[in-house]
Amino acid sequence: MSALARKHNAINLGQGFPDEDGPAEILALAAQATIDGPNQYAPVEGIPELREALARDNKRFYDLDVDPATETLVTSGATEGLAAAFFGFLAPGDEAVLLAPFYECYAPQIEATGATIRFVNLEPPAWRLDADTLEAAITKKTKLIVINTPHNPLGKVMTRGELEIIAAAASRHDLIVICDEAYEHLVFDGRAHIPLMSLPDMRERTIRIGSAGKTFSVTGFRIGFVTGPADLVTGVMKAHQHLAYTSPAPLQKALAMGLGLGDEYYARFVADMQAKRDLMDTGLRAAGFETLPCEGTYFITVDIRSVGRDDDAAFCREITEKAKVAAVPISAFYHPTQKDAPRNYARFCFCKKPEILEAAAKNLTAYFGGSA
Repeated sequence: MSALARKHNAINLGQGFPDEDGPAEILALAAQATIDGPNQYAPVEGIPELREALARDNKRFYDLDVDPATETLVTSGATEGLAAAFFGFLAPGDEAVLLAPFYECYAPQIEATGATIRFVNLEPPAWRLDADTLEAAITKKTKLIVINTPHNPLGKVMTRGELEIIAAAASRHDLIVICDEAYEHLVFDGRAHIPLMSLPDMRERTIRIGSAGKTFSVTGFRIGFVTGPADLVTGVMKAHQHLAYTSPAPLQKALAMGLGLGDEYYARFVADMQAKRDLMDTGLRAAGFETLPCEGTYFITVDIRSVGRDDDAAFCREITEKAKVAAVPISAFYHPTQKDAPRNYARFCFCKKPEILEAAAKNLTAYFGGSA
């Protein structure tokens, strides 16, 4: 969709990245650290300053006691952290459970290990997890479950009840849970992000993956954070050293400082993104769309039937070419073998400047006002 947006000079609300860089102090420190050097290999597991900051961060926000020396790992983005976890724990003959729709990298990474995927569909429009459906997907070959909260592409935040369903299943079947929490600090309307690791008896079977790119709007830094029990983190680290080996030390130094930013940074960050969510929601509704609740992340979902469409892929091509606004079909976040994927939802990204969101809404209103 980004390529199609470029071709048609459309406003790109498809790909999820901010159009403004993060805190100036992080950027300045990264630049100075690069000048000062050394610019050689950092330790495979990450520089001590960042791992210590990551341990403090877990305590600060979630009251999790983490040993920085054995229970943290720095990866080249959350995506590489996910790949390292899958390669660290899965082998041919194993099975992994995915909740669909899911972030696009999960399936190809799991399949590259030789493992098999078993899917659990979250049913629209609430997209809530059903305990019986999860249980039915687990077999004797199941090794791990993958969860994503706050959820890309849906913008949902898992409730404690849903997390308890996962925790119960993981404990009952002795499973590892890989938790993609890249959007952990982008939760709206006073909700709380609850790491699965913080639930009773889950600390020893959970890998928690975070993203500096999402927390500080520096997606180009490609720095991810892994937290978990020492034996599982070691498994991830052994795969990580053969995937990325290490990550740039100057960027790690800057992010170690960034993790120490005060509460005012996080409050402002969430408030600004929530305001953009509300602006996008208002604009989409004005254009005639029915929007679904957005509890967190960068993304808001619409039901395209509200503007007389029923094929999400065709819809996204249509609005990119004709309304000059790009979005992403939700069906793209299902596996190609899943023929039951819903075809009536599309995802818009709102982590853009307000004037960009207003221009997109104006284009959509003008287009659907004359044709819907």
